[in-house]
Amino acid sequence: MSQQISVTADTQRSAVNRYKAAVDLLTARNGWIRMAEALSAGISRRTLYLLRDNGVIEQVSRGVYRLSGLPSLSQPDKTVVALRVPHAVVCLTSALSFHEITTQIPSAVDIAVLTGTTIPRISYPPIRIYRLREPSFGAGITEHLIDGVTIKIYDVEKTLCDCFKFRGQLGMDVVLEALRLYHERKPLKITNLMKYARACRVEKIIHPYLEAML
Repeated sequence: MSQQISVTADTQRSAVNRYKAAVDLLTARNGWIRMAEALSAGISRRTLYLLRDNGVIEQVSRGVYRLSGLPSLSQPDKTVVALRVPHAVVCLTSALSFHEITTQIPSAVDIAVLTGTTIPRISYPPIRIYRLREPSFGAGITEHLIDGVTIKIYDVEKTLCDCFKFRGQLGMDVVLEALRLYHERKPLKITNLMKYARACRVEKIIHPYLEAML
């Protein structure tokens, strides 16, 4: 009987240690973890599921978990997409909204990925994928810590050039509104605009609008 009690106690201590290790890892990662990252760190699926079922963590999206009790997310859609597709960059209308140079309300998270990149299937939130080649893809990437997650977003000048590149899908009214609001609200960085325009191959298209703006 004493041996059975000892084994049970050891099992309970082992479980507590596993739970504590999982919580410590999430805490060190600003409260977030992906299933693949947990498994790589030696945390089993069973441990994660038990923590979820006991309300210690919450499942935000498929394979993405967050400590319960943290403040509400300010930008949940961008946060989830950044965790599910960490190599993607927020672009176009979603980036315009982040930089506050549009009146459009994005119906999906616009993300750019390098051509040939595989994207996991995401049921929610809705996403729009744009595949870019270098040097356009790697130009103008900035990183922002939002809701404890590092999110890649194109800077404002690269975003504008991308909008000119995809003007047929966005509509020129959206593009020109963004350019006007940029002129009104942001410091003009013509050198950066022209550098990105060359990378995006829209230099000849954007140049007349910049001349009229100046």
